[in-house]
Amino acid sequence: MAQRPSRSYGFTLLPALSLLLGTTAGAQQEPVDFERQIRPIFARYCYTCHGPDRATREAELRLDRKEFAFKELGAGYHTIVPGKPDESEVYALISSEFAEDRMPPYEAGVELPGRAISIIRRWIAEGASWPDGIDDNPLPASARPPGIPRVQLPDESIIVHTHEIPQVRVRVLTKGLSHPWSISFLPEGDLLLTERSGELRMYRDGVLMPDPVEGVPTDIVARGLSGMMEVAVHPDFAENQTIFLTYTRQLGERNGTVALVRGRLDRMTLTDVEDVFVADPWMGEVDSADPNAFLSFTAAARLAFAPDGTLFMSMGGAFGVERDDGTSSFFGNAMLAQDPMSHAGKLLRLNQDGSAPADNPFHGKVGYKPEIYSMGHRNQQGLALHPETGMPFATEHGVQGGDELNAIESGGNYGWPVVSYGRHYDGPRIAKQFWRDGFKEPTVFWVPSIGPSGLAFYTGDKFPEWKGNLFAGAMMEGRIPRTGSLQRIAFNEQGEELQRESMLGELRQRIRDVRQGPDGFIYLLTEENQAALLRLEPVTVE
Repeated sequence: MAQRPSRSYGFTLLPALSLLLGTTAGAQQEPVDFERQIRPIFARYCYTCHGPDRATREAELRLDRKEFAFKELGAGYHTIVPGKPDESEVYALISSEFAEDRMPPYEAGVELPGRAISIIRRWIAEGASWPDGIDDNPLPASARPPGIPRVQLPDESIIVHTHEIPQVRVRVLTKGLSHPWSISFLPEGDLLLTERSGELRMYRDGVLMPDPVEGVPTDIVARGLSGMMEVAVHPDFAENQTIFLTYTRQLGERNGTVALVRGRLDRMTLTDVEDVFVADPWMGEVDSADPNAFLSFTAAARLAFAPDGTLFMSMGGAFGVERDDGTSSFFGNAMLAQDPMSHAGKLLRLNQDGSAPADNPFHGKVGYKPEIYSMGHRNQQGLALHPETGMPFATEHGVQGGDELNAIESGGNYGWPVVSYGRHYDGPRIAKQFWRDGFKEPTVFWVPSIGPSGLAFYTGDKFPEWKGNLFAGAMMEGRIPRTGSLQRIAFNEQGEELQRESMLGELRQRIRDVRQGPDGFIYLLTEENQAALLRLEPVTVE
């Protein structure tokens, strides 16, 4: 495995931050002053998610008040341990060498400067002095978080304008969700949705049920990009009451993987839960003391039922491209996408009992996992079947730029990381070539990147102008926060792109999932601590 790099900082310190830090080159260091130097940094870079407006059922890591800042987070983690920066979760996260787990998160589009990280470490090492009675003191204007202002979704509906349809209503169905990931509909119109923290929620008769569904698996790693992911209602649910779930599974203290399970939904309880497919762990045991260890088994997993009764399952996790100097992030596992004996970076095709169909392209071939349908993927977060051909279409994240929509052919290799349109988060190109013989080209690619997640072909009658169009959720464009959108793509009869529209940008929301409901409306999940379930309707609907 390639050596993991130390973090470097190739940028100039912001003038405002220089004032916050209160340091001058060559000056003798004085004890760090919390109110003058630390609190403004927390406010500028951390309060958006870990401040007074934060609402989540996940670990209470808050940095706006002393009463929260020193508490235990569970599982042996502490926010701040006075005198011990290496045991403090705050320092572990802001100093992570992995862009995908660093705080502020990479999707926020901002980075905490190196001198700010150093002064936080020194403050903790000096004992993390936090005087009483200052938490409500006014903050300087320089402590305002950078970026586009947040837009709060209203309780009433919103009218937006689109290219094909002059006016579309966006109705807010419910708010207060915690990092939801997936939507699936029950036959009577009820809606199931997952939350990353490990909960399965029910939206019934226009109301989000206050309590989650009981009986879901509890061996879930819910941290960073890991956690509860897909929920898929069986096509014959009316007869068998079966649903499927994918999630990040903890394997002991030092390993993990992605699991697919199924169970019977009896009102608000999931029973008879059993494993269907568990991906082979792809990184081996890692140091459990490393706060980033869970990244070694992070992978997105979407599901789609095929007309022949088989089940497509995306398997991401092929991060961490090796550079010319031998260093890499994410434990250096991008080449697993090209490894036929690894499930990572593949689209899988399974029977509903988890076995591999005999007509899979590599079934019976020595040196290949029989479940593999296609390979050369990074992290697929959208999956949908073409309504006429049944061909799977998948969107995948391509680091900074190079996000892709692929029409998946049986046995195809889509090139990651040997070919890519993307760049590393610090700028250099991922690959020397965009394409070469032996690899399939993307049907659509995005430069700059959009962070695609969720995918649906529209086949309903509520929006006839959009019939046959493909909709993809987008969480952030060009690494600028609050630029999420809903992407609409129109194709010709040969499956070639004719038109691409970015919609709902005025809402400033990260769109995690998009689905067509049985009523013909389009349903969306936003992605944040206080996320929402939205529905697109014609303006003629009351």
